[in-house]
Amino acid sequence: MRWDASRPVPWRRLAKEWLIYAGIMTGVFLLVFRDQGVLPLIGGLLASGPLYLAFGWVLAKLGYQRKTLAELRTPRASSNRAAAAATTSVDMPAARARPAPTRRTSTGPQRPSTKKRR
Repeated sequence: MRWDASRPVPWRRLAKEWLIYAGIMTGVFLLVFRDQGVLPLIGGLLASGPLYLAFGWVLAKLGYQRKTLAELRTPRASSNRAAAAATTSVDMPAARARPAPTRRTSTGPQRPSTKKRR
């Protein structure tokens, strides 16, 4: 996609995502590195904020926009409803029956073993 200066940047969403990430990682750093100094790690984490926002700004201007969780769930729910409606419609032909099992498949009857069990 091409650069478009008029595209909106979702600043609130970018900041919220980074704050959630920073909070989780601060907790992880405090748990994992409790015996060592965590100040440099938290400093690096704070430095990642402007970098994340700048990278998100560039991607937004290039037209990249991730879907939210609700948007990801919506197509699945609508396709399930469409499939349910299609199966109940009169226009649909009958479902094709499964073919009979063969000796090469494990779904058919098993051959009796040649050895007798004691």
